[in-house]
Amino acid sequence: MAQYTFKPRELDMDDSWDVIVVGGGPAGCTAAASAAREGARTLLIEATGILGGMGTSALVPAWCPFTDKQKIIYRGMGETILKKCIAGMPHVAEDQFNWTPIDAEQLKRIYDDLVTDAGVTVMFHSVLSAVDVDDQGNVQAIIISSKAGLTAYKAKVYVDCSGDADLAAWAGAEFQKGDEQTGEMQPGTHCFLLTNVDMYHHNHGPWLHGSNQNSPVHKMAADPEFDLIIDAHACNNIVGPGTIGFNAGHVWGVDNTDPFSLSKGLMQGRRFADQFQRALVKHHPKAYAGSFLVSTGSLLGIRETRRIIGDYILTRDDYIARRSFPDEIARNSYYLDVHLSKSEKDMAEPELDKRCARYEPGESHGIPYRCLTPKGLKNVLIAGRCISADRAVQGSTRVMPVCLVMGEAAGLAAAMAGQAQSIDTHAIDTNDLRSRLQAYGAYLPKVDDSQ
Repeated sequence: MAQYTFKPRELDMDDSWDVIVVGGGPAGCTAAASAAREGARTLLIEATGILGGMGTSALVPAWCPFTDKQKIIYRGMGETILKKCIAGMPHVAEDQFNWTPIDAEQLKRIYDDLVTDAGVTVMFHSVLSAVDVDDQGNVQAIIISSKAGLTAYKAKVYVDCSGDADLAAWAGAEFQKGDEQTGEMQPGTHCFLLTNVDMYHHNHGPWLHGSNQNSPVHKMAADPEFDLIIDAHACNNIVGPGTIGFNAGHVWGVDNTDPFSLSKGLMQGRRFADQFQRALVKHHPKAYAGSFLVSTGSLLGIRETRRIIGDYILTRDDYIARRSFPDEIARNSYYLDVHLSKSEKDMAEPELDKRCARYEPGESHGIPYRCLTPKGLKNVLIAGRCISADRAVQGSTRVMPVCLVMGEAAGLAAAMAGQAQSIDTHAIDTNDLRSRLQAYGAYLPKVDDSQ
């Protein structure tokens, strides 16, 4: 690609912040609220006009499980958010803590309230565009593009919750991306809403999920009229009266760090949603003959891009061993949910079950604080799907409940680091961090008792 050199110029800079969080998804919202709760002057920068990321802008229709099949383990702010969602959805049981449906409009307001009540300043429609870092691994400033033009922002500590680890990667942090051999990443999904569904026949007809061999989705995938429906991925949830949210189908080959690839993926996702609705009309008419495609996500559901190399890389062996760590800041029990490549999409159920390595009730593993600290960067933390983990474990730690608890921990750690005389996120007293998280309700059993 040709090179272009800007003429030297000065930018306005706002250096009034203790903590800047980049990315307003689940991890970013709890990180910002957690830092502000400690009295840190906190700025949350979000590229869209909505907080919540996948659960709001991307229309993911349900939360992954909040429990280890016995009890809620994603506690603190995460549990608070979940229960507020449940309280605002009359059709959801008050103890439905697993695969809880999401009303995206309600969740937007819940996140708005979370951060504003904590004292966070939010800046929407503002995109991270450059990072300036010194030779010692200290981010000096970040450049944001907004309707105000290019502006520099400076903080004591930065928390990268961008999903793609843009801040950390552009600051020079090492990262891995995709499969080690092929570079292939998990496919994306473009979620969507269908309304005017006949709920009696939706509830009493064939279960749509692909694990049901009698589901019409298998006929839909085999129907040559619908060329984009090539597998039976059809997760769905009732999100409101006559309204079903779908996390269905796959967009393979999309790279969220490549704007051209992403743009192509979004257009394909919209075509898929249209095909899926028409295929339901054809193959499940009792429920869907009068249905209407009311919305597709403004964000594509992205499962994987960069994984930052931190002080510790969480591995599949750690997951299999249900390993605990003295510096763990969260527990996790979600299975190894690495969505299949296009060539693997017809994998037999026994092989798929082995790959997923699901836990028994009550089992979980720890996520060490060291997975949030990028090697070589002193005043940066990461939280969300880009933490330091191998590809298999990233398939587990990438989901929203896990991101909520990681974000809360990262925000508190950022505030603690900013209060130190010499700022170094790697030097946090993790015993103090764990104790303070526990005081806020986090599920962090004594390490000796957490197996």
